[in-house]
Amino acid sequence: VMVWLRRTTHYLFIVVVAVNSTLLTINAGDYIFYTDWAWTSFVVFSVSQSTMLVVGAIYYMLFTGVPGTATYYATIMTIYTWVAKGAWFSLGYPYDFIAVPVWIPSAMLLDLTYWATRRNKHAAIIIGGTLVGLSLPLFNMVNLLLVRDPLEMAFKYPRPTLPPYMTPIEPQVGKFYNSPVALGSGAGAVLSVPIAALGAKLNTWTYRWMAA
Repeated sequence: VMVWLRRTTHYLFIVVVAVNSTLLTINAGDYIFYTDWAWTSFVVFSVSQSTMLVVGAIYYMLFTGVPGTATYYATIMTIYTWVAKGAWFSLGYPYDFIAVPVWIPSAMLLDLTYWATRRNKHAAIIIGGTLVGLSLPLFNMVNLLLVRDPLEMAFKYPRPTLPPYMTPIEPQVGKFYNSPVALGSGAGAVLSVPIAALGAKLNTWTYRWMAA
């Protein structure tokens, strides 16, 4: 019974933290982060999403020791965001007002790395973190290309409670760099590794706290 209770508690924690990670995504700046800022600066979006995903996913994957936990974590975030999308839609906003980020394939790559390296923590951090950072911008640009007239979605519906510094501006992609996907992948791959290491370290601290 105690083993069952401990495992249940672990997975309950995953649900709670994944839901809170999603809340950070969909409520940053009072309203929807993704629709506004993915089009304003795809690089900023890519880095924030890859690092946010990897820190929680690797924490709980190492906590349970089960390959597949990262995908489970990303699935909860995805489902919760779809619920939020439905809520906004029911309030009269267009269907594309919230574009749900694509977290699951990147989390699957993290799980695959952990499984293929026979549960090697350091390989999960270095290889898995890199794969998450590299892949997430690719999957999300495909996702964004499916949104009908994304700039209209981002700018036609003003956010009255946003402070001025959070107000979206028209993106000037070609002026500073030619490929936001490539830049997002490069920056994400570099930054996701130390953030994955942080997630792994948080896991160590948690075990020490539980043993105290």
